[in-house]
Amino acid sequence: MKKLVIIPAFNEQDSIVQTVENIRECAPDFDYLVVNDGSTDNTLAVCRKAGIPCLKLPVNLGIGGTVQAGYLYGVRHGYDLAVQIDGDGQHNAAYLDMMARELEDKKVDMVIGSRFITKEGFQSSSLRRVGIRHFSMLIRFLTGAVITDPTSGMRMVNREVMKVYSRDYPKDYPEPESAVQILTRGYKILEVPVIMNERSGGVSSINLKNSVYYMIKVTLSMIIAKFRK
Repeated sequence: MKKLVIIPAFNEQDSIVQTVENIRECAPDFDYLVVNDGSTDNTLAVCRKAGIPCLKLPVNLGIGGTVQAGYLYGVRHGYDLAVQIDGDGQHNAAYLDMMARELEDKKVDMVIGSRFITKEGFQSSSLRRVGIRHFSMLIRFLTGAVITDPTSGMRMVNREVMKVYSRDYPKDYPEPESAVQILTRGYKILEVPVIMNERSGGVSSINLKNSVYYMIKVTLSMIIAKFRK
């Protein structure tokens, strides 16, 4: 199987090499691609110096457009599965082989790495956990599926879902909405326990100032995704 790690990166100069080294060490049979979303720091230069494959977007598209570009690359280059790993060092590539086995053995379409199954490692801030619980309940109400970590960026999909996402992927804060998007189309999602780290560099796009906007926007988007053809 051809397996691709998509690494969306915006101003991740301090952590991107460490992230890639973790993939090289723990998941050597995975190819990887950094998708540089118009970083204003030295992310692109750091990748080039370290010999890291990097797709340079001409403008800043945000996380949704960046990940979608990675899925489109994966489809066009014949990959059988793709997994998103954030460029900030939160995700451990040691789980990738296990996630790939679960994707194939359990005959599911997406595997999400959840920090809330065993509740080990970094559990996010209390404010974010409130939002995560809200999205979990909303997903269950809209689709009947139980997802404990709907905002997790550590998610692996098969080629069929790659094709869906390469054509249509949410633009802002996409994780909860994209889960509803495929669940309503009959695809299956499985969660597996993982331990996540605190980010080793960069700054989160979600803070106290825009958290209310985030909650409202994503809630409405999830509801629309449920009833969109």
